[in-house]
Amino acid sequence: MLPTHSSPKEKMHRHAFSNGAYPSTGGSTFSIQPHKFQPRSQPALRRRRQLIQRLLLAGSIFLTVLFFFFPNLRPNLGHNPLTYLNSNDDSQLETVRYYDLNNVQGTARGWEREERILLCAPLRDAAPHLNMFFGHLKNLTYPHNLIDLAFLVGDSKDNTIALLTEKLEELQANPDPKQQFGEISIMEKDFGQKVNQDVESRHGFAAQAGRRKSMAQARNWLLSAALRPTHSWVYWRDVDVETAPFTILEDLMRHNKDVIVPNVWRPLPDWLGGEQPYDLNSWQESETALALADTLDEDAVIVEGYAEYATWRPHLAYLRDPYGDPDMEMEIDGVGGVSILAKAKVFRSGVHFPAFSFEKHAETEGFGKASFMAKRMKFSVVGLPHYTIWHLYEPSVDDIRHMEEMEKERKAKEAAEKAKKDKENKLKESFDSKSSDWEKEKAQVQDLVQKAKNEEQEKTEAHEGKEASKDGKKEDRKEGGKEDRKEDKKAKEEDEDEDEEEEDEKKAPAKGAERERP
Repeated sequence: MLPTHSSPKEKMHRHAFSNGAYPSTGGSTFSIQPHKFQPRSQPALRRRRQLIQRLLLAGSIFLTVLFFFFPNLRPNLGHNPLTYLNSNDDSQLETVRYYDLNNVQGTARGWEREERILLCAPLRDAAPHLNMFFGHLKNLTYPHNLIDLAFLVGDSKDNTIALLTEKLEELQANPDPKQQFGEISIMEKDFGQKVNQDVESRHGFAAQAGRRKSMAQARNWLLSAALRPTHSWVYWRDVDVETAPFTILEDLMRHNKDVIVPNVWRPLPDWLGGEQPYDLNSWQESETALALADTLDEDAVIVEGYAEYATWRPHLAYLRDPYGDPDMEMEIDGVGGVSILAKAKVFRSGVHFPAFSFEKHAETEGFGKASFMAKRMKFSVVGLPHYTIWHLYEPSVDDIRHMEEMEKERKAKEAAEKAKKDKENKLKESFDSKSSDWEKEKAQVQDLVQKAKNEEQEKTEAHEGKEASKDGKKEDRKEGGKEDRKEDKKAKEEDEDEDEEEEDEKKAPAKGAERERP
């Protein structure tokens, strides 16, 4: 029902708006029509609205082009708007990832099942060893694309970071794709380690407890930051390993143990015996060691290889036979940290490297003890006494002192030999200088002697020629004499015959006269 002040019968002014606006001309009355009020459309507002519409259209076209023609930009652009229209229940956000950890348990032939390995290497002042370490990495026969590398550099004073980055860039730039590794992580974290890196400081008994606790922290930080759900194995490797089989990952993995370590020895100079066990942290527990642990303080840390703690434990290193079966296994309770291959599930289960005194042990030996306790979860910890890798020889202070003495002796011996040789050379030179004239004279004498011999030979030959000619003449004369004698004899015979004839003739008249004389 209309208000009383308006009537539908009244005619609207011809200049009034049909949508209920006020008339443009004055009047004593006004009317309100039951229509929505629409203000007068102005050109500026209309242009602004058109501009906004065009911008929205252009933006939509631009985003569509980027989405379809530049897929690598999709993570920055968000999700495809079309996916929200997809009614498939399997559609998920890209930030949600699903991992089936049942498939990363680790098997005996992981290289065939493409099981990924996380290779961890804590570094401190390791620049001198990186060339050797990366040489070993290149020679590994396990597929490189299945090996992720993780490094933690802590408390270093040299150029480990710079050299490590350079080596990794060179490694990944190899044109052979089989030489390139998977994901690579470099982390920096200082733990306040103040023990020097020289052999005497690192291996001194007084520094062992604090040093091993800091090393355990470094290992735990590195592992917690680098371990991914895709890793089936974790391989710990020191950078100062000098010699190891290229197939070490497959060789250790083939045993299918939760934790496995090789035997670690080191080469020595010949005057020290040629070789020596190095890693004494892999061992079996003994009653003596357990009794010793009960007598120590709660924070004490037992370390092997020191006279301060006589544990009488069977060490993996001392059971080595160079001709033994390399696949022979030995259950151990302590684990050395030079080379450890462990299934990732061991760490996911909570086993770690104690940075505190755990049953009077720390770091890798504590890790071994933790694994020993974790055997309730059917974890296996073994060592291979006859499968040996070789650690770099690092001379101790005594070795260095002995080598310095040997070096002095060697230099003194070389100096004496050199002096003796110089003296001999001088004598020889003086003899040569004096004998040079004698050599000339000797040569001249030899020439004269040779000349005399030649002349004598010529004379002899001439004399022999003369004698030969004389003999020839004699022979000729002999032959001639024989003929003369024959002729003389013949003539003599003829003369005798003639004489006989003459005598006969003389006798003949005498005989005639006698006949006449009667």
